[in-house]
Amino acid sequence: MSTDPTTGTTTYVLRGARPLGGDAVDVVLAGGVVAEITAAGTARVDGATVVEAADHVLLPGLVDLHTHLREPGREDAETVASGTRAAAVGGFTAVHAMANTSPVADTAGVVEQVHRLGEQAGWADVHPVGAVTVGLDGVRLAELGAMADSAARVRVFSDDGRCVHDPVLMRRALEYVKAFDGVVAQHAQEPRLTEGAQMNEGVVSSQVGLAGWPAVAEEAIIARDVLLAEHVGSRLHVCHLSTAGSVEIVRWAKSRGIDVTAEVTPHHLVLTDELARTYDPTYKVNPPLRTAADVEAVRQGLADGTIDIVATDHAPHTREDKDCEWGAAAFGMTGLETALSVVQQTMVDTGLLSWADVARVLSANPARIGRVEATQGRPIAVGEPANLTLVDPAATRTIDGADQATASANTPFRGHELPGRVVATFLRGRATVLDGAPVEAGVVGAR
Repeated sequence: MSTDPTTGTTTYVLRGARPLGGDAVDVVLAGGVVAEITAAGTARVDGATVVEAADHVLLPGLVDLHTHLREPGREDAETVASGTRAAAVGGFTAVHAMANTSPVADTAGVVEQVHRLGEQAGWADVHPVGAVTVGLDGVRLAELGAMADSAARVRVFSDDGRCVHDPVLMRRALEYVKAFDGVVAQHAQEPRLTEGAQMNEGVVSSQVGLAGWPAVAEEAIIARDVLLAEHVGSRLHVCHLSTAGSVEIVRWAKSRGIDVTAEVTPHHLVLTDELARTYDPTYKVNPPLRTAADVEAVRQGLADGTIDIVATDHAPHTREDKDCEWGAAAFGMTGLETALSVVQQTMVDTGLLSWADVARVLSANPARIGRVEATQGRPIAVGEPANLTLVDPAATRTIDGADQATASANTPFRGHELPGRVVATFLRGRATVLDGAPVEAGVVGAR
C-alpha cells in the first residue's frame, strides 16, 4: 500500500471511473489531491490501492447546505460523529449544521464547538450555520459578526425550524450579513397562517381531519423576502421550497436580477400528502409533503435552474419522538443516506438532469452558496482537492432504516427500492467509505 508521507493518505487508483458520467478514465488520488487522470486501464502506480470503478460515475464530493446534527443537546437523536458518518455513506464530504441545537448556535462559542466536533469526527467537513436571532426567538439579532469572525467562519445564517417573521428584523439581518458576504437562509413559514397545522392544506387534510398548512404561508414569506433582498442588495436563500407557487415567485425574482437561491429536499421531489392517509408520523415533516402537482413543479424548477440545489434537511428523531400519534410527533425525516438515490430516481432516470447537473445541484452550487467553494464542489481535475464520490448507478437497494449509519431510523423510504449506491467517498484523498461501508481507523465497515 502506497502512502503519502506528508498527508498520511493512501494512494488510490480509481480504475475506469466515469467523471460526471462521461468517458471512462483512471483517476489517481495522492497527497490529498487528484494527482493524475489517464486513459482507462493505463495508470500504473506502485503500491497504490486499486478501486475497480468500471461503469461507476465519479462526482465531486456532495455538499449539504441543510443538515441537523442535533449536537449539542439532542445526542440521543444524532451526534456530529454519527451524522457525518451518515453523510459520508451518502457521498457527502461537507455538511452545513443547522443552528437549532441546545444551546442554540447563536454565539461564536457554540459554532466553534460544533466545528471542532466535526474536525474530531473526521467523516466530513462541518460548517456550522449560525442563528439569525438570539435563541431563535425572532426578537433580537444574534452575534452574526462574531460568528463570522470565529474559527468556524460562519457564512450561512438561519433560524431554520422557525421563520424570521418580523420584516424589520429580516431586513436588518440581510443588511448585516453583507459586510462579510454572508447569506440569510429563510425558513419560509408565516406562523399565524400555520398555527396548529399538521399537514398540507387541501383535499387530503379535509378528508383525514388534520389541520391544514396552506401553501400561501410559505409563498407569502418568500415574496416578502425577495423584495427585501432586492431593496437592500443582499443575498437570500430559501430553505426547503415545496410549492408550485414558491417556484414561480423565485423564478420571477431571478428574472428581476434579485440575488436569491433556493433549495428543494429529496422528499419533496417524490413524496406527496397522500401519505398522510396512513397517519404514520414518519411522513410528518416541515414544510409538509405537498400535492402531486407541487412535486412536478419543484422537479421542473430544479431542472430549469429556478431551484439551485438539493439539500437534505436531514432531521433525525428518536423513536419516542416519532413512534406516537401524528399530532404529538416531531416534524422531520432523515435524508443523508438516501438523497443521491432519490435524485437519481426522480431527476436522472427520468431524463430531467444529467450527472453533470447532479454535480451542480448537489456539490458545486451548495458549496458556492455556503462560500466553501475553495475546497468543496471543485471540478474533477488534476491538482484539485480529492473530495470525491464514486457511485454505481446500476445498483439497487431496499432501504432499511435500522441498518443506516445515522443514529435515528425515521427515514420515509423504509421498504422502498432505490437506484444507485455510493461505492466510495474520499475526503481530501482519504477514504471515508469503501465498498459502500464506512472506513474508520483504517477498518472497512466500521459503524
